[in-house]
Amino acid sequence: MTNSSAKPLYPSATAGHPSKIAVIGAGAVGTAVAYACAMRGDARDIALYDINKDKVEAEALDIAHGIQFTPCGSVEGSDDIEIIRGADLVIVTAGAKQKPGQTRLDLAESTVSLMKTIVPQICEVAPEARHMYITNPVDIVTYAALQISGLPRNQVFGSGTVLDTSRLRYLVSRQTGVATRNIHAYIAGEHGDSEVALWSSAEIGNVPVRHWGPTVDGRLFDAELRNQIAEEVVNSAYKIIDGKGATNYAIGLAAANIATAVLRDENRVLTISSLLEDWNGISGVVMAAPTLVDRQGAGRVLEPPLTLRERDGLTESAQRLREVARDLGL
Repeated sequence: MTNSSAKPLYPSATAGHPSKIAVIGAGAVGTAVAYACAMRGDARDIALYDINKDKVEAEALDIAHGIQFTPCGSVEGSDDIEIIRGADLVIVTAGAKQKPGQTRLDLAESTVSLMKTIVPQICEVAPEARHMYITNPVDIVTYAALQISGLPRNQVFGSGTVLDTSRLRYLVSRQTGVATRNIHAYIAGEHGDSEVALWSSAEIGNVPVRHWGPTVDGRLFDAELRNQIAEEVVNSAYKIIDGKGATNYAIGLAAANIATAVLRDENRVLTISSLLEDWNGISGVVMAAPTLVDRQGAGRVLEPPLTLRERDGLTESAQRLREVARDLGL
């Protein structure tokens, strides 16, 4: 006797619709993001949009030719904004290119002006999509997009210091010989010169950094070494830009990692940028903090224990971002 209420072993159809990621901008960062997303296979379909028709079609076709070797279903490129229709997640990489010697905040005015054109188009064609902004200065750009779109906080967020956090963990791993996945440390604040390494809550495995002991070369993990590592994190992008003109591979992987958390509803802790309200006394500014990320986008912002120095650094970082936003009329 069979149980008629039992679920079929091989369902003929899946509920909902195939997931889709749209990437705005087919430059070095946008193509790295699209490639990383295709390799991870978090969305069935990937759409690449850029105003340069030949470039965007060629980049998409180049990735699509290798689709056999990925879990992805389709990769398409177009200069028609309609290609992003139906996207679950829109990743914005378009913006002014950071030149050697420029800070991320130097890019603010021209990039925010561009967002005034791009954001309304996204909202019209993909009104239900979550927005992830990567374009620098990412905190200011995300704040501008939030204001322009009128969308709720959870739906509009930036890549924040997810990459900076990865750089921090990489450097700690090099000093200790422990795998990066077992390094639990975060960078918060501005994605830029005023960012703050949260050393007071950093752990290697379950051992606080301050209790770690000698590094692989016999040094102590003291304040001097911590400051050296934090400074190297801040200067990493400048070094890469001086050498090859842009950072793209690691931010592509970082963006795909955030996309995974959203589309797989993982509820992971990532240092994305979102609008903060009474976070350690900081309100009304978009900047990075450890945040739960799931299908809805930016969720609860966690409050790790901070030293007075860390709290002061984050307050200064927030004030720096507020001043730039104010100067831009945001």
